[in-house]
Amino acid sequence: MIVPHRRGLPTARRADPAQRVRDNLPVPAPRRPRRTTLILAAVLAPIGLAALVGMLLSWPGEPRATHGEVVAVEVEHPTARVDSSATARCEGSVEDIRPDGSVPASVSCLTVRATVTSGSQAGAQIEVWATATLTPDDVPAGTRIVVQRYPGVDGEPDVWAWHDFERGLPLMTLALVFAVVTVLVAGMRGLRAIIGLAIGFAVLGAYVLPALLAGSNALVVGLCGSGVIMYVVLYLAHGFSERTSTALLGTVIGLLVTAGLGMAGARWAHLSGVVSEDTYQLAGLLGDQGAGALRGVFLCGVVLAGLGVLNDVTITQASAVWELRASMPGATRQQLFRRGMRIGRDHIASTVYTIAFAYAGAALPVLLLVQVYQLSLGQTLTSGSFAEEIVRTLVGSIGLVLAIPITTAVAALVVSASPVDVAAEGTDVTADGGGVRLGGRGPGHVHAGHSHGGHGH
Repeated sequence: MIVPHRRGLPTARRADPAQRVRDNLPVPAPRRPRRTTLILAAVLAPIGLAALVGMLLSWPGEPRATHGEVVAVEVEHPTARVDSSATARCEGSVEDIRPDGSVPASVSCLTVRATVTSGSQAGAQIEVWATATLTPDDVPAGTRIVVQRYPGVDGEPDVWAWHDFERGLPLMTLALVFAVVTVLVAGMRGLRAIIGLAIGFAVLGAYVLPALLAGSNALVVGLCGSGVIMYVVLYLAHGFSERTSTALLGTVIGLLVTAGLGMAGARWAHLSGVVSEDTYQLAGLLGDQGAGALRGVFLCGVVLAGLGVLNDVTITQASAVWELRASMPGATRQQLFRRGMRIGRDHIASTVYTIAFAYAGAALPVLLLVQVYQLSLGQTLTSGSFAEEIVRTLVGSIGLVLAIPITTAVAALVVSASPVDVAAEGTDVTADGGGVRLGGRGPGHVHAGHSHGGHGH
């Protein structure tokens, strides 16, 4: 028999203990932590503590001594407003090299007249040469730019040079729109996710980057930093629950798999980390240990790159299993796992090519350059820069694929060990005509044809 709710009677969810005593209702005993909760805490607490202790022990001190000397030049970067721009002829340089290797005697250049709007020379009228690829249409009057000012010495005049466009306003506007849209759609959970994102970048800036420059073990830094970030981000955005803890455990396992495969892949493919002019300069500045340090930086990057994607798939899988349990209270853990993996396979199929095309999009200029040089596909894919991206993509994808069945299995074990009303807490699913309600625990609340709080059989 199904016992409906009565509006006049207090329910177990609504009534406080004092009200229950006045109504001669039994006061429920405080809920004790379930066995599954204790097991998750016993596994995750030491891991989180180890990440925190590892971060403190590897906290950066003084940066390592560089092999080369970085000369500090007094230079200012004020903003300016473009007054006019025009093309002119100037002497060719190595930046204008032709496909046959020759340098033209003269090329078309863009001269920009602007008014300085910030810094000690605000209001000054200046003239600078713009980047070679720009045209007057790219720099119309009113455009905000950033210039470089080298103060003159010994009575010499100041030297001004083009630096870049001023992009602060559009970037801040896009960031604000992103934050507003996230909060409007996701509510407080979206706001907490943005706060967690800010904390994650704070960890990168305050710990990961300085620790790498100080010469700390890059893999340890990556694992400790990622561990602290994922604990903060997941629990802040999704709250403390068995569902979140299950997703966190799946993310931890996925990160460890990614780190191990990254180490093996980097060693097997002989990846040195020095694949571009920038990394070559960095290796030179780091001295004799530069190449080894950059190999560690590559591994650290693999771990950090996998963190975001792993968080996405693990929390989705855990939520899927919990919702399946809410809609099928009588399902066994095997049924929950099989149905959860149907969702997981779709997630795998979509996420794998998402990662691959994300890397392909980032490397598109290099791909175009390879096309121009007409190199063979095999030679291109096995070159240093492409090999790094391929290893990073494959390692991250393997970790992601393995994290999905692991998270689904753990979620099925945890949720099947919980009472239906606890597992379905926070949901409200009503089957038309079936008298099935999930999500409440008060008297007369019905789960799959059974009324709790009375003998309704």
